[in-house]
Amino acid sequence: MELGAFSVSLNVKDLNASKLFYENLGFSVFAGEMENNYLIMKNGKSLIGLFQGMFQGNILTFNPGWDENANTLSSFSDVREIEKDLENKGIQLVRKTGENTSGPASIVLIDPDGNTILIDQHV
Repeated sequence: MELGAFSVSLNVKDLNASKLFYENLGFSVFAGEMENNYLIMKNGKSLIGLFQGMFQGNILTFNPGWDENANTLSSFSDVREIEKDLENKGIQLVRKTGENTSGPASIVLIDPDGNTILIDQHV
């Protein structure tokens, strides 16, 4: 099971302050918009999403079909395949893709410690 690009999506109180903090750690803005209350920042292959007022808590995010530069991979595990595999292993999903879908979709699960995991396919 290949989960794709990995990032941590952080719920931040002040997007400007968080942007400056992570810039001081060597991250630069890769995607997103201040006006839309989110930025995706990158340092090498490391990705951090900064989201102000969009969700509670922090989220581990995987993007099937993308590499760390948001380039589409030639082959990857579709999120629906990942969903079936997880369900066959007895892992409960909080959100599913829906039946008979294709293309972009996402699933959500919670790890044993209460951490939210988003598997978000954009292709």
